[in-house]
Amino acid sequence: MANATNAQLAEQHLQSVLHKLAGPDAAPRDDQLDAVAAVIQPRSRVLVVQATGWGKSAVYWAATAAIRARGLGPTLVVSPLLALMDNQVAAATRAGLVAATMNSTNIDDWDAISSSLDADMLDVLLVSPERLANPKFAGKLDELMARVGLVVIDEAHCISDWGFDFRPDYRRLSQAILSAPDASVLATTATANQRVTHDVAHQLGDNTVTFRGTLARTSLQLSVVPGLTPLERYAWVDQALNQLDGSGIVYVLTVAEAHRLTEFLQSEGHDVESYTGGMEWDDRLRIQNLLQENRIKAVIATSALGMGYDKPDLGFCIHVGSPASPVAYYQQVGRAGRSLARADAILLPSEADEPVWEYFATASIPKLEDVERVLAALADGPQSVPELETSTTLRRGRLETLVKILAIEGCLDKTGSKWRLTDTPYVHDQAKWDELRAVRATEADLMRRYAAGAGCLMAFLQEALDDPSPQPCGRCSVCTGILPTGTGTPAKDSVVAARNFVRGIDVVLEPRKKWPPGSGRKGFIDGVAEGRVVAFADDPGWQDEIGEFNRSGRARIPQPLLDGAIPVLTRWRPHWATRPVAVVPCPAPGPRFRANQELAAHIASIGKLPVLDVFVWSGDAPSDDLASAPMVDHLLGAISLRSGTDIPRDPVLLVSATARSRWILTVAGSLLRDAGCAEVFPLVIHQRP
Repeated sequence: MANATNAQLAEQHLQSVLHKLAGPDAAPRDDQLDAVAAVIQPRSRVLVVQATGWGKSAVYWAATAAIRARGLGPTLVVSPLLALMDNQVAAATRAGLVAATMNSTNIDDWDAISSSLDADMLDVLLVSPERLANPKFAGKLDELMARVGLVVIDEAHCISDWGFDFRPDYRRLSQAILSAPDASVLATTATANQRVTHDVAHQLGDNTVTFRGTLARTSLQLSVVPGLTPLERYAWVDQALNQLDGSGIVYVLTVAEAHRLTEFLQSEGHDVESYTGGMEWDDRLRIQNLLQENRIKAVIATSALGMGYDKPDLGFCIHVGSPASPVAYYQQVGRAGRSLARADAILLPSEADEPVWEYFATASIPKLEDVERVLAALADGPQSVPELETSTTLRRGRLETLVKILAIEGCLDKTGSKWRLTDTPYVHDQAKWDELRAVRATEADLMRRYAAGAGCLMAFLQEALDDPSPQPCGRCSVCTGILPTGTGTPAKDSVVAARNFVRGIDVVLEPRKKWPPGSGRKGFIDGVAEGRVVAFADDPGWQDEIGEFNRSGRARIPQPLLDGAIPVLTRWRPHWATRPVAVVPCPAPGPRFRANQELAAHIASIGKLPVLDVFVWSGDAPSDDLASAPMVDHLLGAISLRSGTDIPRDPVLLVSATARSRWILTVAGSLLRDAGCAEVFPLVIHQRP
């Protein structure tokens, strides 16, 4: 009788939620009712792996309604993205629940939300995993966990080291919420292969009930358009936006690419906006709403607009560049076609994508020697991340990832802004990290095969995610031989327009503002002005030339790039209060200095200016992995002005074939300023990311 009552309660609340969310004719999908019934069992552990659009949120809204009807506590939903939380608050409200979110954008509302929780007036609280790092929230977590009736871990592949989007904060929060004494726990994802499914189920506990269905999406028309150069991809998207129905998302791999492609498409008359994780939240929300309301044709986005963004009538997803794994690709194309009979998911791959894959594949994997440097530094007492950067010489991004991983392992904890050692020793599982590298290499190879059209595209994705019943779809470009816009080759004039536009973008080289703490210089940096860059990162306008430059060991600048510096200077010149009186080659170690001299000579001959070869480099080149303070100290010891050099009092151009951290330019520019130069304008041929 108890089971029958449980099943009846599940059916009652699932039907109610479905009718509110999808209309009176909505009926449960396979496994939905069983999943709700499993979740509302006392202290249950349930994992749902189902395709995007299957209705995972309906399961936890119905379970919440049932649990609340029994007089139990509210549901805590852990969501990885602010965009997802906003959508979920709206969906929970439509489902008849009272929902709120605590995140970094609404700190002023936290007290009122806490009061609603205390008064048992809130059915659902949504938080991001990063909230655990906030002392105000973390201090209330134990009390909250003692009261909740259900915990939902959405996008649960994030808690697995093996997931394509592993998040250290997610794992740390999962450890806290899985210890809830009385709550049921539901984990959901659409993007878990068998390895990730087993890992998440293991973390939930031995009694986990798993509901896994087919991941095929009948509305998606998958296509691959191979063999395009980076510029041809720009031109292809330009033409495709005139032909594809509805509005959609164009995914790119980097922030720089998002802004570049957006500006080109806008110049061709398309109503598009860029969207990246580095944007202010108000701007991101504005762009989400424009897309949601079909007031723009497309958003040019990084993966920041991925998990959880819910627009049922999204008509297309174009990928200008392949994600590093089929799992990540499936997750992103899952944004499209939820309520449509057809939506296009089009991949434009390139060999230029693979260096980006390699970077992201290794960025979150700790090196034992780096861990030992952090632990040794903290043995002398607690330190903040900026202090650790100085004491360990590790770069900030890698350091921030390391301390999060060490905190997950229980080796560190945080008081205020400072990290300190705990009594838990660190055990480095090299075999695990080696296996993770191997897994990601295998996934990258699968993505190469997908991009090469090795069989039905939908069946290929199903197999990559270990779908139990992969089948040829009969709709994709491999099955039909038909591309979504009828051709894989863009018009030549569109390619030329893309090249001319991209080469005409002014790329600003932002000056360093302050000397890093702990270095040989202190305070603000004065006199090294804003600069300009000819080509940034994998700039599609200069792909062949950048490749040739890198193959030379950055010792010989191809002539087109040398010539490309002149229009950059021409566009920049109106911004100078005083025209530079000389060109100075930036110091550099070894043969790279000859490239700087070559650049200086070329600009000087065009601009009829003298070349001032005033710098001397002593010693070795610094490692690119050095943190800012030791980098500056190394450069201060390596770079000097030739004795007896006459430095002009007027501005000069400081030119370099390549730059990454900008510290060489900064130190050299400061030495020129110390010698009396009024201002230094840096010009770089290729800025590396």
